[in-house]
Amino acid sequence: MRIEIIGAGAVGLLLASYFTEKKMDVFIVRKTSKQEMNLDFKYIRTNLDQSITTIQGKYISAVSNKADLIIVAVKYGQLHEVYASMEGVKTSIPVLFLQNGLAHYEEALALNMQHIAFCSIQFGAQKLSANHVAHKGNGVMKVAVAKGDSDKFAFLEKLSSIQLPIIFERDAEMMLMEKALLNCFINPLTAILKVKNGQLISDNSTFLLLKSLYSEIIFTFPQFEKTFQFDQVVALCEQTAENKSSMLADRLANRRTEIDTIAGAVLKKAEQNNKKMPILQTLYLLVKAFEESGEKT
Repeated sequence: MRIEIIGAGAVGLLLASYFTEKKMDVFIVRKTSKQEMNLDFKYIRTNLDQSITTIQGKYISAVSNKADLIIVAVKYGQLHEVYASMEGVKTSIPVLFLQNGLAHYEEALALNMQHIAFCSIQFGAQKLSANHVAHKGNGVMKVAVAKGDSDKFAFLEKLSSIQLPIIFERDAEMMLMEKALLNCFINPLTAILKVKNGQLISDNSTFLLLKSLYSEIIFTFPQFEKTFQFDQVVALCEQTAENKSSMLADRLANRRTEIDTIAGAVLKKAEQNNKKMPILQTLYLLVKAFEESGEKT
């Protein structure tokens, strides 16, 4: 099976390494010179137990019509460029989107591609250098098919492992919403406070803030009360205690964050329900404020 992964970031490299070990024919799509494409490309994965694995990698400069699956592993801000790059790709090739938040959901479904699925990443990944990625924190890879034939994605179950468990969910939008809600706890607060994930539950004041935010979310979206528990928030903070959230990493690198597609999208959903979320709104505006200030860290 040929898998083409658009994006050479932390998650893209991590998935490429595990899928290559499962004997998949994996290509990382990135802008690169002909000279680089002909090099013997190898990269390193630091595993959860701190052991090191070296993987033989392959680059291509653009998606092809040979893939059995295309995985889109870029951040939301790069998606419109990706959409344009896929205009000449056969619509029968299944596509899996890995973005945080909700903003990409309807956009992706509007594409001409016949088979579309979405992914919710529950583990951590950190890019240590151009050719070195670290697997950070236990967690599953959830997949939900939203358009087309689910059988096109069924082979992903065979790629599941103890290190990278892959499970299928029924409702893609609900899955993405649950992940967006989880991200609303960790990403804005860690970015504002400049702390690792674990500190959110070890500090009493922050823990109380998390509980208050949880109550606000359940009041706003009561349909999640049975399936979305506060214990999930605590568990995610514990599992990724030493991780820097993606939003914190963006702030430290003076990059624009994904606050709009995560907290911003949740706030829009709340507005559609005629509900107010003052705690989340405050966190959202604080992140927007330091983005707009052009703060140098």
